[in-house]
Amino acid sequence: MPTRLLDLGDAACTLEFGHTIAPALVARVAAAATALHEAQAQGALPGVTDVVPTLRSLTVCFDPLTTDRDALAALLLALDAAPAEAAPPTRRWRLPACYDAQLGADLAEVARALDASTDDVVRLHSGSDLRVAMLGFLPGFAFLTGLAPALHLPRRREPRLRVPPGSVAVAGGMSAVYPWASPGGWHLLGNCPLPLFNPALTPPSLLAPGDAVRFDPISPGEHAALLAAVARGEVDAQTYAEAP
Repeated sequence: MPTRLLDLGDAACTLEFGHTIAPALVARVAAAATALHEAQAQGALPGVTDVVPTLRSLTVCFDPLTTDRDALAALLLALDAAPAEAAPPTRRWRLPACYDAQLGADLAEVARALDASTDDVVRLHSGSDLRVAMLGFLPGFAFLTGLAPALHLPRRREPRLRVPPGSVAVAGGMSAVYPWASPGGWHLLGNCPLPLFNPALTPPSLLAPGDAVRFDPISPGEHAALLAAVARGEVDAQTYAEAP
């Protein structure tokens, strides 16, 4: 579909690239977001207050008293000419994950669905080069694309009323970590003990759109020790970002 520009009241507009979830659209959104941030850094977008990427669109919030809406619209529509390749990741994360039957309630079921072993599932998931496409659903909930094709599974037929915080999950060709206890219909493979959202920090979300993510398998003992250290305030999750 052709790119569309939609007004959201008088203080925001959305650049819509398509109606599907596809790598090419995610790449176009990422490229447009990068171009906008670069323009902001150069002082070309006075009054723009926020840039919100999603899986298929980009919303820009602005102060209508200081921003010319028509000039902003022209700039946004010109972004469709940006290269489709996603920009280099802002940061690379190595997140610990314990793939265990007690922490990943669907690990064995996913293995049976793939006619594989649980070790195979762990290798597929931890071997995937993932990218944060957007944040949504819950504060700090990052939708991760780039999952191994074998793990592209539909959501569970019966969602759970409570998914434990830190649950590492897959569904619909994406992966995620639940930062909070909540209902959810994704397949649970394990658990990440790191806090993904802290309202006392700036920014409060550990992950951000454009970040690259890989999961490092850890043992149940390592998971328990790390979880206890997090509870004591002895763990800085930022240390799990790799050096550029």
